[in-house]
Formats: sequence, C-alpha cells, structure tokens
Amino acid sequence: MLKYICKRILMLIPVIIGVSFIVFFIVNLAPGDTARMIAGSDADQATVERIRNELGLEDSVFVRYARYLWGGLHGDLGQSYYSDQPVVKIFFQRLPATLLLSFWSVLFSLVISLPLGVLSAVKQYSVFDNCAMVFALLGVSIPTFWLGILGILLFSLKLQFLPSGGNEYWYSFLLPAITNGFQMMALTTRMTRSSMLEVIRQDYITTARAKGIGERIVVLKHALRNALIPVVTTAGNFLIMMIGGAVVTETIFSWPGVGRLIFDSISKRDLNMVVGCVILVTVIVCIINLLVDLVYVIVDPKIKTTYGIRKG
Repeated sequence: MLKYICKRILMLIPVIIGVSFIVFFIVNLAPGDTARMIAGSDADQATVERIRNELGLEDSVFVRYARYLWGGLHGDLGQSYYSDQPVVKIFFQRLPATLLLSFWSVLFSLVISLPLGVLSAVKQYSVFDNCAMVFALLGVSIPTFWLGILGILLFSLKLQFLPSGGNEYWYSFLLPAITNGFQMMALTTRMTRSSMLEVIRQDYITTARAKGIGERIVVLKHALRNALIPVVTTAGNFLIMMIGGAVVTETIFSWPGVGRLIFDSISKRDLNMVVGCVILVTVIVCIINLLVDLVYVIVDPKIKTTYGIRKG
C-alpha cells in the first residue's frame, strides 16, 4: 500500500510540470503587454520599461519559465503583479468559498437526481419517467452561463428572493449552487435510472420479491445500495470538476472563489497568479483522486489485484 501511495505521489510531479508549462506558454501567447497594463495607459515609456525590468519580462519565455519552476520547487509560486502578495496566500484565501459552492452544488444535484432516477427506473416508460428524462435532457442541454443569467433575472430582479451575486448573506450560495449543480443533477438522474434498471433485473432482486419482501424495501435496501456505486463515483468526479472548473458560475455571480480569481488574473495578465492557481488546483485534484483510489482499494479487494497492490 505504501509503495502504491509513493508511486502516485511521484506521478504527480510530471503532471504539475506539464500543466504549468502549458499554462505558462498559453498566457504568454495572449495579446497585450503586462507591463503596460500594470503601469496604466497614461504612463510614459520609461515607466513601462522600468516595470518590465523589475518583473523580468525582457527575458525569453523559456528563461522566465525556468526561473518560475525553480522558485516553485522551493515552495515559492511568486507574487501577484497587482496586489504584491504571495500567490499561495491569495489562493488559500479564496479556496474556502469555492469548496463551499462545490459542496452545496453536489448536495443539491444528489438530493434532486437520486429520487428522480429511482422513481424513473421503478416506473419505466410511464408519464413520470418520460417527464423526468425530458427534464434531464434539458439540464444537459442548457449552458451554465445562460441558466445563471436567467436565474438572476427571475429570482433577483423579478421576484427579489435571492441576491444576484457576492456572498454577503448566508443564503447567497443558493442561486450559484443551483446553477453550478444543474447539469450534474441532469446527468446523475440519467445515470441513476440506468444503474437502477440494470440492478432491479438481477436474480437476487427477483428472489427478494419472491420471499414476500415489500417493494419499498426491495428498491431502497437491496437495489439502490448496489446501484449507487457508479453514482457515487460520478459525484466524486463532478466535485473535482467543480473545484477547478467553476469559473463561469463564479464570474456570473461575483462569487469570491478560485474560479473568479483565475478569470480576473487572466484579464489582467497576472501571469504568476494564473499559473500558481492552476498548479495548486491540479495538486488538490490529484490528491482527491488519490484518496478516492485508496477508498476503492479498501472497499473492494479486487482493486488490489487490478493495481498490483500488495501489503506493505
């Protein structure tokens, strides 16, 4: 087990280097002059050149990347060009807001999708099943940004139930969480239905019914518990995606999370902040994936054979 964990941690190193390399060069290919944006449009050329020298922007891209990578190996991801604060400090100030939004998004999607998926499978080809599948199809098809804008127009401007952005109130997360988790809810509904249909046709379900066990117990205790295995896996993957991919939702609702931080940093060409945030998100995602794999190894002994894991 320890050997497997060390192997996965070592595999994290080339992943981080590859991600940082790609992001660093993509940001440098974007149009615009970082020094000019920091100095302002009214600054003279001498001021722009001084800022460029201070930030080392006159060096080639390869030299700057090597310098950044060397600092990263020592735990220094640089300073923000605008706030002049460490990238790591700003990132972890914003991370709790993203984790909160991701948690409520996943919770909302599971609370809605599990009952819909189970009832659709139990009442296959019924009116309820058809309506639920149409609803799920709409959830998959509607873009997140459009759903977010509609939510603001309806619940914030028209009905004035919820705030249109920010995290000033305790219930400010409701609208962005629903928007962020709506597509996951639709996909999880379809997966729950498919998994339930496969399970309820198994022989042990037929045996349970033949013994006279009530239909509710058969569905909830025997069928649902086995059908949840792929659903839980999907939910975990969605949680990982939301931590690193909530840029659109956080930008629309002015949510002070990591996604909005990355978006604002790209707009300002704050290279250190963009690359640092992406690296830290990559590390968090890899760690979560490792924990999920370890849980699978503990729960299912067959996984040990698949990965070639031995005791010690």
